[in-house]
Amino acid sequence: MILADKIIKQRKKLGLSQEELAEKMGVSRQSVSKWESANSIPDLNKIIKLADLFGVTTDYLLRDHMEEIPDTTEEQDLIHISLEAATDYVDKKYTTSKRIARGVILCIYSVIPLFFSLALAEGNVSNLTENMAVIIGLLSLLFMVATAVSLFIRSNQYSSLFKSFEEKPFELSDGVATTFKQKLTDYQSTYHKGVSIAVAMYITSAAPLIVMALLNASHMVILMMLALLIAIAGLATYIIIPISTTYSAYQCVLGEGDYTEEEKQTTSKEEHLASFYWPLITAIYLGFSFWTMAWHITWVIWPVAALIYSALVGLLGLLSKEDAS
Repeated sequence: MILADKIIKQRKKLGLSQEELAEKMGVSRQSVSKWESANSIPDLNKIIKLADLFGVTTDYLLRDHMEEIPDTTEEQDLIHISLEAATDYVDKKYTTSKRIARGVILCIYSVIPLFFSLALAEGNVSNLTENMAVIIGLLSLLFMVATAVSLFIRSNQYSSLFKSFEEKPFELSDGVATTFKQKLTDYQSTYHKGVSIAVAMYITSAAPLIVMALLNASHMVILMMLALLIAIAGLATYIIIPISTTYSAYQCVLGEGDYTEEEKQTTSKEEHLASFYWPLITAIYLGFSFWTMAWHITWVIWPVAALIYSALVGLLGLLSKEDAS
């Protein structure tokens, strides 16, 4: 095991991020990143300081073929991840994310037939009545949501594999960290390009609706522009899900970002919250919408629910930090 891999291993054992290790060492995060990617080697003083911080000998850090003597049974229970297993994890995360993205875009687009049929009824373009428009829209919505749910269920087939990476502690085999550091660096341009395109689409999606509203367009045109807004936003979501999932998968393998030991504990709490919160919001939305039949208004529940959820997640983070201190 080379020095770079040993630094990564010991940092993860202490549950430190690159930023936290850099702060303790009195260097920049970029320096730690270079150490862990084998692009540079810390000087002798830094190696001595690393040995003291990690509780190991300098010989262990400097000699590639010298392995640390395990001092706890917990370390022996760590899952060892090979390069093939890590690559398979990232590939399956990407495949699953594409399936999830298709399900999400179906859920988003499920309301478009309703708006489109209501627009036709409003504009008297055909003999379609408003009641018939609602029936067509709701039947389309139910069919598309049912298809999306089947995609979500099928995407759960690799859940045990994902949990072994995302929830349990593991240790990378020799050379895996260095290889994935380079892969993450190479993928960053694709990630940032995709995110920038998706964000631009989110921002501009409302432009046609705003313009038509300011021009006092008819209700039919407004409904059409609302459908266009949803179509653009859905496409942006379809773009961003696979690239962000792949980027997170690389971070998970390396134990960075949201996948340090502390963040894994917080994420577990967020998942428990989400499993209760979003089904409750969905039930409230559907119940209130069917009761009032004011679908053009009740959609406001979703952005409000998202803001409340963000606040609750932030509160969980604060409580976790207080417990840790």
